[in-house]
Amino acid sequence: MKISCGTDIIEIARIKESIEDNKIGKAFVERVYTQKEIEYCESKKIQKYQHYAVRFAAKEAAFKAVSNLLEDKFSITWKNFEVINDEQGRPRLNIIGINLDNIENIDLSMSHCKEYAVANVTLLRN
Repeated sequence: MKISCGTDIIEIARIKESIEDNKIGKAFVERVYTQKEIEYCESKKIQKYQHYAVRFAAKEAAFKAVSNLLEDKFSITWKNFEVINDEQGRPRLNIIGINLDNIENIDLSMSHCKEYAVANVTLLRN
């Protein structure tokens, strides 16, 4: 068994600026986030940027955790990772469209405050 992990931290203001940018905002959101993620973040109203940012950090952390398992790290996209919440509100990471059969377990930890969002992804694999 091997453990792979990835961690990322981002300034929430950077994500907010990208989303609110009149030229790239919509394209940025559609390129990075799945429809489920967009619906979830938009439902958070005034705190939506924190939720977008923490999902961005989770995707970056996931990329770092899986990149050494891929033949070509440039073959994956932002939407290959999706953060959803279970029935009790706990975040869960879905990996979509990537064949990573040897992963037994994925743990995701996310947190955010007024200025920063951070995420950690840990993979247990054969």
